[in-house]
Amino acid sequence: MVYNFNLGIGWASSGVEYAQAYRAKLLRGIGQEAKFIFTDMFPQENIQHMTENIGFLDSEVIWLYTFFTDLKISPVTFTLRQLEKTFGSRNFSASGEGTKVKYTFPDSDIYYMAYLVNDKEKRVHRVEIVSNGCLIRKDYYTYCRIYSEYYAPLDNKAHLYHRRFFNEDGTVAYEEINDNDKVMYQFPDRLLCSKEELVGYMVSCLKLTRKDVVIIDRTTGIGQSIMQNAGPARIGIVIHADHYSEGGTDDEVILWNNYYEYAFSQWRNIRFFIASTDVQNRLLKQQFKKYMGANPKVVTIPVGSLDELKMPEKPRKKHSLITASRLAGEKHIDWIIDAVVAARETVKDLTIDIYGKGGEEERLKEQIKRLHCEKYVRLCGQQDLQDIYKSYEAYLSASTSEGFGLTLMEAVGSGLPLIGFDVRYGNPNFIDDGKNGYLIPVQDKMEKQDRVGRLAECIVRLFTEADLERFHEHSYEKAKAYLTPEVEKKWKNILK
Repeated sequence: MVYNFNLGIGWASSGVEYAQAYRAKLLRGIGQEAKFIFTDMFPQENIQHMTENIGFLDSEVIWLYTFFTDLKISPVTFTLRQLEKTFGSRNFSASGEGTKVKYTFPDSDIYYMAYLVNDKEKRVHRVEIVSNGCLIRKDYYTYCRIYSEYYAPLDNKAHLYHRRFFNEDGTVAYEEINDNDKVMYQFPDRLLCSKEELVGYMVSCLKLTRKDVVIIDRTTGIGQSIMQNAGPARIGIVIHADHYSEGGTDDEVILWNNYYEYAFSQWRNIRFFIASTDVQNRLLKQQFKKYMGANPKVVTIPVGSLDELKMPEKPRKKHSLITASRLAGEKHIDWIIDAVVAARETVKDLTIDIYGKGGEEERLKEQIKRLHCEKYVRLCGQQDLQDIYKSYEAYLSASTSEGFGLTLMEAVGSGLPLIGFDVRYGNPNFIDDGKNGYLIPVQDKMEKQDRVGRLAECIVRLFTEADLERFHEHSYEKAKAYLTPEVEKKWKNILK
C-alpha cells in the first residue's frame, strides 16, 4: 500500500492537491493500491465533495477525524426529513430560502438552522442549534451524523470547547477537548495531548510493514509524527516548491524552506526524495553534498502526466491567450491583465481568458472594470481545461515561483507556446526560449512596470514575429516526455 499524506483540500485547490490527484490516477494505472490521507478539519464543507471534484475515488480517501470511527467517506445524503425525525414529537415550523432552512419550536427559545448542500436538494450538511441567541452546538452530517461541536459564549463570541466524533450507530468513538489553541483527544483507552499525537496514533494504527510506502506531500505539523510512527515502511518526501531561500544562502550556510527543513535533517530515514524537474533534482543533490555531506536518493518524477496530446479539430482562435491558476497574489494575474491591455495597442484583436478561482477574484474584477477591458479579458472560473487549451494560440504566466507547473504541462500537451519569467523551476522546464515561447529574464529588484512591459513585449513579439506553427510543433515534442506511460514507468521504478 502507498499512503500519501497531506493537510487540506479545497474547491480552489493548490498544485499539491492536483499533483496528488494525478498521482492517484497514475497509481491506479499501474495497479498500485493507494490511500490519500488528509489531516485538516473541514467545517464548511464535506471532504468527499472536494476530493471527488478533483478526481479521487472515495475508497482512496482517509480523513484523520473519521479514521477512528466506522464511518465511510461519503457524499452528503442526510435529508431534511431525516433531520425532522430527530425532533421526536415536538411541534415545529420551518422557513427557508436558498441553502438555509430555519426550524422554530413553539414555547421554546431554541431554533435550528440547517445548511443544505445546494438550493435544489434537501440534503443537510450541518445544523446549528441556537439557544437564547447563543450558538450552543453544530451537528455535521454525511449519511449520518459524523461529529458535533459544542459552544459557549465567551467575550461576546461563540467559543468552541468540545467535539464528539460518532460511529454509524450514534455511539461516541472519541472526543476532542478544546482550550483556545490547545487540544486533547479522549479515547476509551488513552488520552492524546495534541493533534501531532493524534496523527502519530493514526499512523501507528495502520500497522505499516516493509511492503508499505509512506509519501509525505506536506510535512507542516505532521511530518515528525508520521516519521516517528511509520515503523519499517519506506518514507518518501515530495518537493512541491522551491526548497531553499537563495537570499539566505551563502557558501557556508543554506536556508532551507521551512516546509522541508525537518525532512532534510532526517535524510538518513528517508528512502527517497522526489523532485518534479531535473533542474531541481540536480541542485538539491549538489546542496545536500555541499552543506550536509549527504548523498540521499533524489529522483525526478513529474507531478502530473498527459493521457494524450490534444490536437485542435478546428483552427485556434487568432491572437488568443489563456492562463490558468489559483487567483492568488503570487500568481500576479494583475500583471497579466496590464500586459494584455498594453499589448492590445499593437495586436488589436488580442484576447485572454483567465481560468481559476481564489481570493483575488474581486480585485481582478475591479481592475478589469477600471481598465475597460471586459470585452477581451474574461474571468472564466474553475473548469476542466483538458479539452479547452487547444482552442487557444498561446499560454501566458506571470508567476515568479513554480515548483513544476501543471498548467504549463497541460498547455504544452495542447501544443501551446508559453510566455513566462525565467524563474525556478517550471518555466525553464517547459519553455525553450525562441523555440516554443519566451523566457523573460528577471531580477529580484525588477519593478512591476518593467515586468509588465516585458510580458507585453513578448506577447507582441509572439503574434507579430514568431512562426507559430513551428512553436506549436516544438511544444508537442516537449510534451511527449510527460505522456502517462512514461510517468507510470517512473512510479513503478521507485515503488518496486
